[in-house]
Amino acid sequence: MECFLPMIKTIIFDLGKVIVPFDFQRGYDRMASICPYSPEEIPARLRSCGIVTRFESGQMEPRAFVEEVSGILGLRTGYDEFCEIFSAIFLPETLIPEEMLAGLRGRYRLLLLSNTNAIHFAMVERNYPLLRHFDDYVLSFRVGALKPSPKIYREALRLAACEPGECFFTDDIAAYVEAAKNEGIDAVQFESREQIERELRARRVDW
Repeated sequence: MECFLPMIKTIIFDLGKVIVPFDFQRGYDRMASICPYSPEEIPARLRSCGIVTRFESGQMEPRAFVEEVSGILGLRTGYDEFCEIFSAIFLPETLIPEEMLAGLRGRYRLLLLSNTNAIHFAMVERNYPLLRHFDDYVLSFRVGALKPSPKIYREALRLAACEPGECFFTDDIAAYVEAAKNEGIDAVQFESREQIERELRARRVDW
């Protein structure tokens, strides 16, 4: 008996390492040049106080975050320079080409679902014009919840305006894919552009 998949109406992409590549080490190296700690020490100091989680879940405003991080790391910098260094993690070439997003936008609703913060997202919006093809953004710092919390997926489903099984989602982190599946979303772990193209075509999605 032939099995028919639901018709996909909304496609949801993660941001980091799906649309835009990043490398945290670039940021740690830059921070180390203006503070007394090595690049290896910096992430452990930030994790120990949970400040990034608080910032990405919308519990802190950008200037308060910069002030607190500067105190934790003994940074010698101003707000604007910090934002530039903090955003140095992003690489210029996207993993999904703009023409693919433009083609999908013509046929489907497109959402971006990301754990991110106000500083990083402002930089990404300025430097990656392909984001204009998305109909809406579901961002952890705006929603007040981080993946894999059900709250952020349910906000994505509200904006998708269709049934969960009519949504396709891809993320590079397996736990976040599983959390989406728990909400009834058709989700796969991102490996490459070519793999996602195969997954979409298997669901009769074209662009």
